[in-house]
Amino acid sequence: MLSTARSRAIARSLFVSHTSRALSTTASTSKTTPITSVLIANRGEIALRVGRTASALGVRCTTIYTAPDAHSQHALSSPFSVNLGEPNAYLDGERIISVAKQQGCEALHPGYGFLSENSEFAKRCVEEGLVFIGPPWKAIEAMGNKSRSKDIMIQAGVPCIPGYHGANQDPAHLLEEAKKIGFPVMVKAVKGGGGKGMRIAMNGDEFLDKLESAKSEGRNSFGDDEMLVEKYIATPRHIEVQIFADKYGNAVALGERDCSLQRRHQKILEEAPAPNLAEDIRQDLWEKARAAALAVGYEGAGTVEFIFDNDTNEFFFMEMNTRLQVEHPVTEEITGEDLVSWQFKIAAGEPLPLDQATIAQRISERGWAIEARIYAENPNQNFMPDSGKLIHLRTPQISDGVRIDAGFIEGDTVSSAYDGMIAKLIVSGPTREVAIQKLYAALQDYEVVGLSTNIEFLKKICKSQPFIKGDVETGYIQKYNDELFAPETTEPEVFAQAALGLLAKELSGPHAIGQGPHGEAIGFGAANERQFSFFISSATGAEGEPIHVTINQSGRKMFDIDVKGSGIEASYANVVCEPRSPSISTFFPHTRIESTVITEGDKITLFQHGRQTQLTLSPPSWYEKALGLKDVTNSVLAPMPCKVLRNEVKEGDEVEKDQALVVIESMKMETVIRSPQKGVIAKLVHKAGYICKAGTALVLFEEHVS
Repeated sequence: MLSTARSRAIARSLFVSHTSRALSTTASTSKTTPITSVLIANRGEIALRVGRTASALGVRCTTIYTAPDAHSQHALSSPFSVNLGEPNAYLDGERIISVAKQQGCEALHPGYGFLSENSEFAKRCVEEGLVFIGPPWKAIEAMGNKSRSKDIMIQAGVPCIPGYHGANQDPAHLLEEAKKIGFPVMVKAVKGGGGKGMRIAMNGDEFLDKLESAKSEGRNSFGDDEMLVEKYIATPRHIEVQIFADKYGNAVALGERDCSLQRRHQKILEEAPAPNLAEDIRQDLWEKARAAALAVGYEGAGTVEFIFDNDTNEFFFMEMNTRLQVEHPVTEEITGEDLVSWQFKIAAGEPLPLDQATIAQRISERGWAIEARIYAENPNQNFMPDSGKLIHLRTPQISDGVRIDAGFIEGDTVSSAYDGMIAKLIVSGPTREVAIQKLYAALQDYEVVGLSTNIEFLKKICKSQPFIKGDVETGYIQKYNDELFAPETTEPEVFAQAALGLLAKELSGPHAIGQGPHGEAIGFGAANERQFSFFISSATGAEGEPIHVTINQSGRKMFDIDVKGSGIEASYANVVCEPRSPSISTFFPHTRIESTVITEGDKITLFQHGRQTQLTLSPPSWYEKALGLKDVTNSVLAPMPCKVLRNEVKEGDEVEKDQALVVIESMKMETVIRSPQKGVIAKLVHKAGYICKAGTALVLFEEHVS
């Protein structure tokens, strides 16, 4: 790799000698006002993260929560906690300011998201006598509008990607500008962020549809549908620089992060430093980021985001996030600094804690850090968000090189009303190779049951050779789709362990014979034999032929086991099983295997050798008839908890396969539900605004469709 410690040190010495300057002497004589109380105007893990540092600084914390979050960890983290009511109340700036004043708070920390980049909110905090722990509202306003920010960056000598960001928003005019730029182009909401309000148009024929979709999401997410059009780079990397500035005109770069591993234009894995980056480019990125901060009179934490063209090694300013980022822990790991503590110090009027030379030296010595976002979502269904109760949660062991920033514990519910990030897993090591190995090992120890997660997908990323080599780009998942979503074989020991886990649960009660999830008798019969049948669960439900497991007890805690079906056949004699709920330790003739077995009705989730397998227990033949289950082949169901935004067809319409039927919203993201078949619409079940559970029928087709 180009980015060795030696090459970084050589380039850094040149960078520091030409660009670093001592902290302003004005700072040494300035008057600082320590903050003693703060309202944390956010939720989840960032509220807890800010609270930890604030408490360590002796700052009294007040938290806020809404009805869905009444029992959340951040709501319970402080004795000073206020209920805002309805789910969207986190966006009620005036109410939050009022709460801060009522609670006697001197300052307000917005976390990230929600109100952190709202310039009007920051301004109102100042007007009401609150210290806003973030940049000046004028800087937020300048950088929050993508069109205006690009003008500022061009004047400051920061390279910007070719595009149109003018006032004329007529669709026909935007189409003409797109043609001038050259397809493909990116259509982006000027007040967007987090991947929302963004669409890629590959040609002129689809431009207007993509434009309208982006405008709709911009209106729903930001209350603004003004758009800009940019050249879309085919093999881009997303590289960002963490900057900090104080009120005395000092600005430093705390290294860069590569955030190229994304889905739906949202990050799932970030690392620092960026791999395979030439040192002259690395230092140029740092300097341009500092120039961007100084150009707007910045104060506090910010992130300057660049798009890097892998084909030309050029980089262009993309946007500036005027807040702390979700991925700030990787920067903390490579600098050894608490960035939230820096925020409090800058807000109190203190100068920057370190100069550029010291920061650069730290980065050269501290190796590599990687953050993986643990999301409630289903990668096998195009990363559709999920929600639900965390029935079982086991996390990796925390150590010097393994950190977890989480907002949930076992028993908590991940609400469909908010972003589905469960936690952030951060690892560090002396080299990138070691950091990847530690990430993979930690992911193998992560167990979540109750909702879908991306943990298994992240494991595949860690074993993907292009990623290991650092050959990353924002289209990585699409480019290596076949590899990342390749089916995996399931070893027969998995089915044996699942059956033993069910049997152990059955026999753990006061009686050996009880009642199973389908009402059937359980335990050993007269023939001293039990049989279980399983299906392997997939994104679309149980699939394939059943796998049958027959267990005969041959002694105390000793069993003979046969596994057959779907091309699998294995027999094990005198297997010793020692259950320690929820795990079991089994001594097979050839090996000992530890497994965690979690049951939810007829659903079994098993963790074995660091891999999760989901099974469905095959019910008795009479079960479905008894329940009167109906055929749903003529229905289109909600794939996740959601709100219906609009119906795209009318009852009686003839539709083609893949035609848009309904637009839904979940976790603040729009999803288009398309027709699985050609047919005639019999009924649109719900109007716009209806809140649906996963599996709710959205559209009914007439019978006898083709």
